[in-house]
Amino acid sequence: MTAAAGTLERLGEPATVLAVNNVEVVYNHTVQVLRGLSLQVAEGSVVALLGSNGAGKTTTLKAISGLLALENGAITAGDVQFDGASVRGQAPHALVRGGLFHVMEGRRIFEDLTVEENLVAATYAGGAGRDFDLVYEYFPRLAERRRALAGYLSGGEQQMLAIGRALVAAPRIILLDEPSLGLSPMLTEEIFTIIARINAERGTSMLLVEQNAAMAFAVSSYAYIMETGRIVIDGPVERLMRDQDVREFYLGMGEEGAARSYRDVKHYKRRKRWLS
Repeated sequence: MTAAAGTLERLGEPATVLAVNNVEVVYNHTVQVLRGLSLQVAEGSVVALLGSNGAGKTTTLKAISGLLALENGAITAGDVQFDGASVRGQAPHALVRGGLFHVMEGRRIFEDLTVEENLVAATYAGGAGRDFDLVYEYFPRLAERRRALAGYLSGGEQQMLAIGRALVAAPRIILLDEPSLGLSPMLTEEIFTIIARINAERGTSMLLVEQNAAMAFAVSSYAYIMETGRIVIDGPVERLMRDQDVREFYLGMGEEGAARSYRDVKHYKRRKRWLS
């Protein structure tokens, strides 16, 4: 723990485990995706990052976890700090071993390996022990299928395995990219219940990218909303849920509480209100 983090804790405030400061990202030396983006995640908190498709949410996570270079992308300005120290330019495996784990969109499990072999692989990446019992405690279905090939798991079980691999690495913070993608409402609720349990019981910080705003708000204490590579509004979840624009455009609720289709929204009007 850094001296700055310790000072914050003595003052009764949670330390900042992750800080993204005025980051700009360019792909292929020409396409700018992030434009001066800044956000923070406090120690032990769950922070949601919301936005429409193409807003730059996944790019933000890749910038933090060091994966941009694999897609010919680069941070051209700004900095990423993990536990008070700059990690800009660090290799992804070094960040994992330092306690930052990225659960990517689409799960990215090893389909030809069994459930338990996938967990074993995570111990090599993270340099952690084999605390598989912890994973099976949170995900009993994985215990039942530990000898099954991961490619034959259901979508929900594969998402459980992806999060389970993160737990094996004993991270201080998990970056979660669209954990509800392709899942039924029942499975989505189950996954988010477990995410909330992990945070509450283990104190693991999380930065959560999610299209299901209502579900993200249910487990988060703070949220940022992106448009075209920059943050347009942020604040405690309780306040954002009272914001009429957020209610209308992300929770689908009109002024009288009636559901409203996102397709009814005129995008330019929203941007004019938020960026004015």
